[in-house]
Amino acid sequence: MRFLKTTALMAASMLSIATTMPTEARPVSYPGGWTAMVMNNGDYNSAHIHYSPSAKYSIGYRFEHRRDSDAELHLGQLNYLVKRRNTRESQANIYLKTAIGVADDHGDQNAAGSIGLATDWETRRYFTSYENRYLSAGPIENGFTQSARVGIAPYVADYGSLHTWLMLEVSHEPKAEDKLEITPLVRFFKGPNLAEFGVSTDGDVTFNFIKRF
Repeated sequence: MRFLKTTALMAASMLSIATTMPTEARPVSYPGGWTAMVMNNGDYNSAHIHYSPSAKYSIGYRFEHRRDSDAELHLGQLNYLVKRRNTRESQANIYLKTAIGVADDHGDQNAAGSIGLATDWETRRYFTSYENRYLSAGPIENGFTQSARVGIAPYVADYGSLHTWLMLEVSHEPKAEDKLEITPLVRFFKGPNLAEFGVSTDGDVTFNFIKRF
């Protein structure tokens, strides 16, 4: 299928780059940093690569295959750090995410765009996050989604070691037949690489991979 070929090519290029910088699953990197992401869940498969000119924003390209409609989205995405609060033991962030581009449904093309907020708070032991998104792509795809996570680290790892998080995600999509979906997840990250695995209560598999370089 079209999306499998595109995702495979982008994933291969992402995985070929090595680095020693630390990784976090955030939409803005350090100044001059690149981030590559492959994400798969019950709603879509996506590949996203972005560059951060500063610690305040990132710009990049996002490819998305929507499972229900079988449409493809090609979007330019801007992520902006609205607010960050650091303490000695925690960090909190608020981001604005916007995107604009084209939706392609087997040759039928429409303008597409999305907007949403993402926020997170974490310590070395605990993690919480919330994210929402409104997507508009004419008659091809429209709708609002939101999700929240809580997580705990079973051990506190040293810098450069393997970090493990156990998480629970609750997703809400008002237009879907099953409006709520709960997904237990396990997250691993070390150095520049982060991976997440989970299976929802509806049997949908989640696999996410993120690399900073």
